[in-house]
Amino acid sequence: MSLRRSARVASSITPIPAEQKATNGDSKYTKIEKAAPAPKKRKTKASTALPKDEPNETDFAIPSLPATPLPKKRKQAASESPTKPPPFTPTPSGVTLFASSTELSHPLESLASLHPRPAEPHATNAPIATPGGSRVVAYHSSPIKPEDPSPVKKRKAKEVVPPDVGALKPPTSNIDTLLKDAEAFLIGVDPKLKGLIEKHQCKMFSPEGLREVVDPFTALASSIMGQQVSGAAAASIRKKFTALFPDTHPAFPSPAQVVAQDLPTLRTAGLSQRKAEYISGLAEKFSNGELTAQMLIAASDEELIEKLVAVRGLGRWSVEMFACFGLKRMDVFSTGDLGVQRGMATYIGKDTSKLKSKGGKWKYMSEQDMLALAAKFSPYRSLFMWYMWRIVDVDVSVLQE
Repeated sequence: MSLRRSARVASSITPIPAEQKATNGDSKYTKIEKAAPAPKKRKTKASTALPKDEPNETDFAIPSLPATPLPKKRKQAASESPTKPPPFTPTPSGVTLFASSTELSHPLESLASLHPRPAEPHATNAPIATPGGSRVVAYHSSPIKPEDPSPVKKRKAKEVVPPDVGALKPPTSNIDTLLKDAEAFLIGVDPKLKGLIEKHQCKMFSPEGLREVVDPFTALASSIMGQQVSGAAAASIRKKFTALFPDTHPAFPSPAQVVAQDLPTLRTAGLSQRKAEYISGLAEKFSNGELTAQMLIAASDEELIEKLVAVRGLGRWSVEMFACFGLKRMDVFSTGDLGVQRGMATYIGKDTSKLKSKGGKWKYMSEQDMLALAAKFSPYRSLFMWYMWRIVDVDVSVLQE
């Protein structure tokens, strides 16, 4: 009886497997003391063997392990971001939207028998395309002699001088000499610019550049498409936009075609709701005659900018760039361009690297100082502005394309 009761007491204190039951009292307690660590070993072995058995609640913690590579992805994203800094000034990429907006050359000036068309700094010196196929210019080319057998009359496009340009100043140059006259004027004001001018010729105002026909609706609508997006994105949007008009694709549609299209369809080209509204509104102004080639020719520099800034989607900088590099007006000056500010600060000898921490809109020069400095280069401030971009090696090579 005593042996049975002691066995029950021992088993209640420490579980004993059946195969380890003792045969006598002394050996029983000895085996229990040695066998006490055994359950710990079993737990250890059992824990290592869990994955082989059926899953239990501890197994569901394992899927959280793949979360460890996340920091690597963050590091990669962080390392890639500095390689694509935003452009310092949108001028180099934006100017291509205003210049050479049509592949056609002027039908009359391509003839060697004609004298160069007159030009004047405050005039629109580029030929302006109209929806009717004509080219509107500020001044006539030299008249064609009656015996001249040139095929000019057979051409559909005609050179037209609008009747309301009497307020324009008499021409002082022609399209072959305008750039040379402007360069000589800048060097006369400041001879230090001679080396810069000899090193970099501004082809925007060269005889070839002044012969490029500009479609104002195409140029302004393209500038709206290019706002706040990269050059590649703007080109993609424009390609999709022209594809919406199969009759004219890949050429840009006319204002009347755009007005006839609804906004949801225009947005399928990748335009935001606002940009679609801006382009449609711009097309409406060209269609109803509020904006015309004649107005772009006859308006003064101030009237032109005031008229176009009133159009939704066109800011002052965009209008100034269009007047300067699209219409080829020679006395346009933009104070709000950071590239121009930085160039002018460098021009007067400031260390622009020490001025970056000031911040603000006028972080390189004040607007009054810029206007006062540029005033002595009038009426050729457009060319002076172009060299202010070039003087600090801002990438404006696109302007010469």
